[in-house]
Amino acid sequence: MAPGGRRHPGWGKPPAARRPRISTAWLLVPAVIVLGGSVMALMMIAAVLAVMISAALPMLVAFLAVGLITHSRRRRAALRRGGSAGTVPLAYRPPVPPRPVAPPWPQARARFDMLRREYAAYECDPMQVLRLPALSDVTVPSTGRFVEAFAEAQALETDSPPAHTHAAAFVAAVDRAERAWRAARDAAERIRLSGLSPAERGTVERVIKLLTTARDSDSDAERLTAYAMARSELAKLDRAGVIHLPRTAQATLDAAGRGQLPA
Repeated sequence: MAPGGRRHPGWGKPPAARRPRISTAWLLVPAVIVLGGSVMALMMIAAVLAVMISAALPMLVAFLAVGLITHSRRRRAALRRGGSAGTVPLAYRPPVPPRPVAPPWPQARARFDMLRREYAAYECDPMQVLRLPALSDVTVPSTGRFVEAFAEAQALETDSPPAHTHAAAFVAAVDRAERAWRAARDAAERIRLSGLSPAERGTVERVIKLLTTARDSDSDAERLTAYAMARSELAKLDRAGVIHLPRTAQATLDAAGRGQLPA
């Protein structure tokens, strides 16, 4: 107690020296740790987001491209159906048919002339007829088809270029005649003298030898004798129905038998 019986003003209070004092530096340490952790977490989240965005970017670009293409196709389809708003659809115009190409009539006529010369050369040569008798026998199917095709092309032939339809028919007929001629020759090459009996085959071979002798002989007498014997043998074959010489081949033999050399 203070002198005079009064209490001291600071009586009952703890002395100031006993109160603990906290430094502000220790308070900053937890704050720095929390702030650093937050920054690290934000950086990790940003890195994860960057990886996810880079992985999903190609897919987003692809989806965007597909969407643009689909939209463009739908827009074009809408324009074709009736046009977009504010436009008038174009009137339908049928495509212009191509102009008919003129058939190669001159080339077909030249090919037919060549075929005619080849056929005439066969019919005028008794040697060829004897080696390939099926080619002059219309009862052979391939020969019959050729004769019909040749006659059709010959009926359509003209001296000057005809109308388009006629020219096309002539070109087609020449194509058929050429194919039929090749087929008939191939068949005759395979058949040759196989359809004849041994005696008939021997007679034909003997006639071929006589014609060869007459062609190659330098003696007029020998040549005329060989032609006369060949004509006699051929007459027998003709009467027997074995081989029929075309009239042109027979005319060649007749001229040779009268002493005229065949052309």
